[in-house]
Amino acid sequence: MFRCKTFNRKKSMIVFVAVLFMMMFLMGRLVYLMVFCSEYYGRKAEDLHERERDIKAARGKIIDATGTVLATNRTVCTISVIHNQIKEPEAVIAALAKELELSEERVRARVEKVSSIERIKSNVDKETGDRIRAYGLAGVKVDEDYKRYYPYDTLASKVLGFTGGDNQGIVGLEVKYDEYMQGTNGKILTLTDARGVEIENAGESRQDPIDGNNLHISLDYNIQMYAEQSARKALEQKQADSVSIIVMNPLNGELMAMVNVPEFDLNNPFTLNYEAEGTVTEEEKQNLLNNMWRNQCINDTYEPGSTFKIITTTAALEEGVVSLNDQFFCPGYITVEDRQIHCHKRTGHGAEDFTHGIMNSCNPVFIDVGLRVGPERFYDYFGSLGLLKKTGIDLPGEAVTIMHSKENIGLVELATMSFGQSFQITPIQLVTTVASIINGGNRITPHFGVSVQDGEGNLIEKFTYDTSEGMISKETSDTVRYLLRQVVAEGGGRNAKIAGYDIGGKTATSQTLPRSANKYISSFLGFAPVDDPQVMVLVIINNPQGVYYGGTIAAPVAKEIFENILPYLEIPFDAEAAKEAETEYME
Repeated sequence: MFRCKTFNRKKSMIVFVAVLFMMMFLMGRLVYLMVFCSEYYGRKAEDLHERERDIKAARGKIIDATGTVLATNRTVCTISVIHNQIKEPEAVIAALAKELELSEERVRARVEKVSSIERIKSNVDKETGDRIRAYGLAGVKVDEDYKRYYPYDTLASKVLGFTGGDNQGIVGLEVKYDEYMQGTNGKILTLTDARGVEIENAGESRQDPIDGNNLHISLDYNIQMYAEQSARKALEQKQADSVSIIVMNPLNGELMAMVNVPEFDLNNPFTLNYEAEGTVTEEEKQNLLNNMWRNQCINDTYEPGSTFKIITTTAALEEGVVSLNDQFFCPGYITVEDRQIHCHKRTGHGAEDFTHGIMNSCNPVFIDVGLRVGPERFYDYFGSLGLLKKTGIDLPGEAVTIMHSKENIGLVELATMSFGQSFQITPIQLVTTVASIINGGNRITPHFGVSVQDGEGNLIEKFTYDTSEGMISKETSDTVRYLLRQVVAEGGGRNAKIAGYDIGGKTATSQTLPRSANKYISSFLGFAPVDDPQVMVLVIINNPQGVYYGGTIAAPVAKEIFENILPYLEIPFDAEAAKEAETEYME
């Protein structure tokens, strides 16, 4: 009996202690949650009673060298409905269907959907948004937003690029400098009750957005416009597939213009700029769009043809294997190993010195010179002049040079390489390399970005770019410029000659692959003034119909551009030289 009582007393004590410890633990937990975690759970409770709507930040503008705004924003509206707040659903459906030009079925599905907030349509113009707001319908929200807007539609479309629905850059400068221009979105926070209905007189809390910064670029609206006009005219007259033009300052790599016609409408970038044949699938349409957005100046490679003779000349002069007075003979062809390679003039140029060899763009002369340099040293110049790496241009998607491996360059490969065939480079690579030759031997980085500034004009960041000095000697640079002056003055580039201006340059005509397609690329690369180059122009006409020689159709396009931009850039005009040239012409 005694033992039974003791046993029950022990059991009671164990239960009591267990309950005590449990209560102490729960009280401790309660104190921990109420004191130490109060801030966290307070925020969680607020979140349950807050409805959040984003306020998009205004994306930074893109501003050209003259201060012209090339990319800005337009105010648009996002129309949404909150199911629990709608009092007159039929009136809401009718009003939104009418103003937004949507079917009643589509609007009804959104209005009757039970959710905290349902978006009906975004990117609605402000006038329409104001009309919807004027209805005063409960449960309808009209939030102002921003949509990217390009004032000049197609101008420099493949350079500027465009943004998506979330205001993020997709291609071009818009994506390259996205982090600078994007800004930080704000928020509108509205208090609701447990049913999700907004609490009257509770007001809204607002976190203001932080607008993006403005990107200032070297592209010049006027030069871009001049170049595009010339390109469109050439495209139409020659019924070409495309025309590309680059205008660059060879001293610092600043790009003043980059044209790829046909361009596309930046304000409607997902609409093809031509009629697609037949019915296309979504995948096919996307491929067509990707092709339309391609920037041929940096994304595509091609055989440069005779414009590459500038690089061959540079290598030969640096190696000391040729002088301007060296004598050559062109019978219209040259035999390398077992292969006969023709000159563009099948009857030949006969006896000529090196100066006239480049003036005549004679293939046998340059094959001879290339063979003098030799395969290994010639390949080494590809590396030392920067041709085997990307230029570093501040646009996405730059392609690399397509070149033979060093060990696979035989005499035939060397022969064709010496006049610009059997390998491929991008137009921007050609311009950059030749600029580095004529500017005294400094390899520059082509670029558009100059600086980033805030909305008040305060400097946020100024961009700097790599320059490699001493690529070639000053003497070689001077000699190359002299030779290219002769090409325009009396040689194959004379259709780019402008009386009163000192212009140098080189023409080219190359075939596309496969050769059997009989498609050609006509081009001209020129610069002015010769003694102090301030501007370079590259014109490429892809698959022109009819006459396709670069000196005949590409050089005149460059001349037209020079005629517009040299006075604009205040390049000195030599009136006396112009008068002498006119007198010679009259005689």
